Amino acid sequence: QVQLVESGGGLVQPGGSLRLSCAASGFTLDYYAIGWFRQAPGKERAGVSCISSSDSSTYYADSVKGRFTISRDNAKNTVYLQMNSLKPEDTAVYYCAADSESCGAREYDYWGQGTQVTVSS
Repeated sequence: QVQLVESGGGLVQPGGSLRLSCAASGFTLDYYAIGWFRQAPGKERAGVSCISSSDSSTYYADSVKGRFTISRDNAKNTVYLQMNSLKPEDTAVYYCAADSESCGAREYDYWGQGTQVTVSS
């Protein structure tokens, strides 16, 4: 069964940190670009970060650049999103997604169910 499962979300204060995990089962992440997306209430889903399969190039939305870091652990078949200096505007449901082509894919192949991140004092 092909599956992506996000974990690590929660409630943190502004300036705090969280590390999100995206664990794959039923397929090998090595051969997929993995993107992180988020959707806040009343907002469109937006790309946050992505790591490619071919050369592990990384990409970040301007809004998170310098604060978030994406990484891949092939041995654990898991991709992480380290989020530092969190702001209230980072509050959203975070999703990971996998695509066999590239980070620029219009339609990703697989999606997780999401994990809630809430940044509030």
